[in-house]
Amino acid sequence: MKLYRTTKGLVAEEEGRAGLLKDEDWDALFNRKDLGSYLSKALVAAKPLRFDPESARVLAPIGSQEVWAAGVTYYRSRDARMEESKAAGGGDFYARVYDADRPEIFFKSTPHRVCGPGQKVRIRQDSKWNVPEPELAVVVNSSGRIIGWTICNDMSSRDIEGENPLYLPQAKVYDQSCALGPCILVSDRMPSPATEIKIEILRGGRAAFVGATALDRLKRTPESLVGWLLRDNSFPSGCFLSTGTGVVPGDDFTLQSGDEISITIAPIGTLRNSVG
Repeated sequence: MKLYRTTKGLVAEEEGRAGLLKDEDWDALFNRKDLGSYLSKALVAAKPLRFDPESARVLAPIGSQEVWAAGVTYYRSRDARMEESKAAGGGDFYARVYDADRPEIFFKSTPHRVCGPGQKVRIRQDSKWNVPEPELAVVVNSSGRIIGWTICNDMSSRDIEGENPLYLPQAKVYDQSCALGPCILVSDRMPSPATEIKIEILRGGRAAFVGATALDRLKRTPESLVGWLLRDNSFPSGCFLSTGTGVVPGDDFTLQSGDEISITIAPIGTLRNSVG
């Protein structure tokens, strides 16, 4: 079951059948205890709707929720973070956190900074080395239960982060620094470990970077990451937790205005954004 926010309302879709829901309050629907079964019943009762997420005006699947993120959860991201920060003496920090019990978890975005499908993400004006980070995000309700999955583009300013690890919030948190979508895959079960996360960046219509990883390379389980996030934290409207990236462009790559970013996780769909 997939749940979309659109300009026309909330849409449920399963196995090619889509329906416009009567629900109007995203946060209330997001936090239903019986969300999966409710959507199944609502879809049966709903009038069938012609719906193509590639052409529909789809919004980010977020209301009042916060977005958080985990780092150094893939070996590739560990190496990239060590390399970018070694001149500042921070390289060893990332090797330690990769093997530590406590993960790196940081605040990523408030709702107004989040972009939806087709919207423009941004690179910081004071940064010269910027990359997208394609990630599987866990969707968590106000009770702390995993209710689904979506795609996150965790935009990052690698030069700012590498200059000093204490600059991480500035490298990660700014307007239009996060994209979510195109929907929530409603399920308490993580997609298959063999599932690929694919990214393609087009520049002038040509591929500037293509990469992929698989969920079986994720070192920590989503349940464990959510457990750490919920320690001494409450989320009255629920939250998103992005699980880290295993695909990092080479050190000679930086995003440019006009680049087109596509991130695909097959069970969820494709999140497309351009760089403003």
